[in-house]
Amino acid sequence: MSETRASGDENLKSLNKVAAILDCFSTTHRAMSLADICKQTGYPRSTTHRLLASMREVGLLDQDRERQNYRLGIRLFAYGNIVLANMDLHREARPFAEALGRMTGLSVHLAVFGGERAVVIHRAEPAPGGLTPLNLLENAPMHCTSIGKAILAYQPESVLERIIEAGLPRYTDATITTGAGLRQELQKVRERGYAVDNGEHQPGLRCIGAPIHDQFGRVFASISATGSAMQSPGDREASVAAMVMHHAAQISSHLGYEPTPK
Repeated sequence: MSETRASGDENLKSLNKVAAILDCFSTTHRAMSLADICKQTGYPRSTTHRLLASMREVGLLDQDRERQNYRLGIRLFAYGNIVLANMDLHREARPFAEALGRMTGLSVHLAVFGGERAVVIHRAEPAPGGLTPLNLLENAPMHCTSIGKAILAYQPESVLERIIEAGLPRYTDATITTGAGLRQELQKVRERGYAVDNGEHQPGLRCIGAPIHDQFGRVFASISATGSAMQSPGDREASVAAMVMHHAAQISSHLGYEPTPK
């Protein structure tokens, strides 16, 4: 192996380690100690400490005053804003998300598939003080939210297997927690063209989501309308679903998707 090739492999390994450390953080694990990160990544303490110091130096991580816990750094927030600004979906979909919110009177969420969870990149509220704070949905589970199921129903079998093997946590009494149950639910999504979350993730909330296709026909995102059981009772499902699917189709069209004639 040449020296250049060996150097490249080492750089890739280091990048993978940095990514693994960033993956340790979530909305439920916002601050983590060196020991926590070592345990989650399996990396030696000396290696982890060296990487954390380097990441803190360039702003990818912050450390509290007692130097016990690490948090994601503000530089990542700046990168995220740049990503959103350059994302065709965010730019093209916002007017449709706003319109859907006005038409339904419900909270609207726009999400992209993050590999394991649905990442909400935009929320439109028909009025101030919505029901679903964005920080509660910024990383939405795939198996029990309408935005997640609307995406997952159209993923390859290998992706579905990975989601199931990672575990299907129970959030409410209505949450689907078995692979067989999830497969059956996703079949319903494909048959009707939309997904329903009837209090599966948060009690008392009812959500309807539909898939968004990219120019190659791949489902990589979704849009949903969310409200309380009173705002969105079962007898509104058909009408709300029709509006959600229509706006999802409009977004897909603006992204270059041309559905195959049936």
